[in-house]
Amino acid sequence: MADRSEEAQKKEKVPALPSAAQVIAYLRRHPDFLFRHPELLDIQASPARHKESQVVDLQHFMVERLRQDVAKLRANQDEIIANSRDNLGTQERIHKAVLAMLEAETFEEFIDIITGDLVLLLEVDVVCLCIERTEGYNRRPRLEGLELLEQGAVDRIMGKGRQVLLRDEAVGDPEVFGGAAELVRSDALLRLKPSKAAPNALLAFGTRHPGYFHPGQGTELLSFLGRIIEFGIRSWLDLPKP
Repeated sequence: MADRSEEAQKKEKVPALPSAAQVIAYLRRHPDFLFRHPELLDIQASPARHKESQVVDLQHFMVERLRQDVAKLRANQDEIIANSRDNLGTQERIHKAVLAMLEAETFEEFIDIITGDLVLLLEVDVVCLCIERTEGYNRRPRLEGLELLEQGAVDRIMGKGRQVLLRDEAVGDPEVFGGAAELVRSDALLRLKPSKAAPNALLAFGTRHPGYFHPGQGTELLSFLGRIIEFGIRSWLDLPKP
């Protein structure tokens, strides 16, 4: 019975942790260990050496600075990864929107996809296509989501020469969004010029969430979508290039 008890105690015995000397010896044999495991610096307390009363040791501050730098690098890395995932998601939605427009069988269906289907595909609340009045066309559009602007309104709203306008805090403009203006708290406006024979136009995306669009966002994908829409309008209406 005594022998069995001793064997059980041996099995239950927890292995001893390495001694300080063993840890030191290991680190000396592997000088890149902390380089490969920088997270360990966060839990280490750096020594403060004061050999003389008049000497200030900066080692502690250097280690703290390194810890702060590591924390900043991690935060930047996380932000880059999050932005990359968001960009990939946006790119996928834009591609689906382009494919939907290419499948249109009539010009009316093409416009309906822009002002209707893009709302779901791009996860916004409203999409409007706004066209300036011309001498030959002054009637209010019959298609929902198609708005008629006064001549010169695109430059006035966008700013002369500006191609894309992103606003994180916006009050919906009835001139642009029509009856859906009350919903809009953030918007993205994209200048369109399908042809030299076509009036100035803009494509407007609106959402009820402040900050959804903001000036720091990339505009390449929106610009790509705008060029596809310009090409589609030229093709359907047989218009010359700009």
